[in-house]
Amino acid sequence: MLLRSALFMFGYTGAQNHVTERCRDMNVDHFLDGRLKLRHLVLVTVVADEGTLVGAAKAMHVTQPVVTRSLQEIETIIGVELFARGPRGVRPTQYGDILVEHARAVVANVRAAAERIHELRRLGMEPVRVGTNLAGAYSLLPQTLVRLKRAHPHLTVSVVEALPEELGLQLARGEVDVLVGRLQPSGPRAALRHVRLYDEPVRLVVRRGHPCLGTSAGGIEDLMDLPWILPGRNTQLRQEIDELFERRGLPLPANIIECSTILTLRTVLLETDAVAPLPMLIGARDPLLDMLPLALDTVPREIGITTLADRPPSASTRLLIKGIVEVARDTDPVLSESR
Repeated sequence: MLLRSALFMFGYTGAQNHVTERCRDMNVDHFLDGRLKLRHLVLVTVVADEGTLVGAAKAMHVTQPVVTRSLQEIETIIGVELFARGPRGVRPTQYGDILVEHARAVVANVRAAAERIHELRRLGMEPVRVGTNLAGAYSLLPQTLVRLKRAHPHLTVSVVEALPEELGLQLARGEVDVLVGRLQPSGPRAALRHVRLYDEPVRLVVRRGHPCLGTSAGGIEDLMDLPWILPGRNTQLRQEIDELFERRGLPLPANIIECSTILTLRTVLLETDAVAPLPMLIGARDPLLDMLPLALDTVPREIGITTLADRPPSASTRLLIKGIVEVARDTDPVLSESR
């Protein structure tokens, strides 16, 4: 049923200009006649990832002729060319892009079902996969996991840390069950359900004993000669920081490290006089870090939980969500005292 409903999305309307008569005449039922198999969907994702038929064959532990024949078989079933062949490999056509996108979701769902069944049989509890970004990875999620494992030691939790945009794609593809961290708007690929927990301001974090901590509060213009650790350019926080400098009529500092990984940036902060715009709890709860007495007029960071609106969470996911909410209740007073 899962495969059938997912493949329903692959139906082609025939409204494209460059399409064969055969494709114009086919309807959705053509995709559900039993010829399109799960192995076909696995194959197209591997071919897309590897970029060559040789690489796909090696990754799947088969010969290249097997991959070639299987790909031709899929294209015959679908009725369109899925990959453009070239001297350096293959790349998905516009039709291939569509199939690969949905094939990833189907394969991820089937793999998740297998893992859930395996863990339920083995331990009596399903595993839960949680994605997080910098705002949730440092304090909220770790504290939740400590409490959760004390109460449910057999519950397996897999944590994926990535940028918010990538995590949103993983949630839509079914590769993670829930997201914890900065809330992102619902995108066109999936309808999301958000649960706001608290607002966490961004503050300039430095090492404990930093020379600027003993001076009167100024502005960011007084910190231009220091090393700065900024988020990567494709992140929302970086866009806000860039806009902040622009509003102040300032160029970006000359001495910059771009980093969104907490282990790396924390080490740099401890070893240098660098400053880093970070979620407040990182500076408030780390005994070796501190915050400069300087407010940043960036957009408030709404911290919360994100799930897919059309996919009810499992019992294990509900346990994790409950634990996150309880930790968030304890976090609000810390934020209030640190402001």
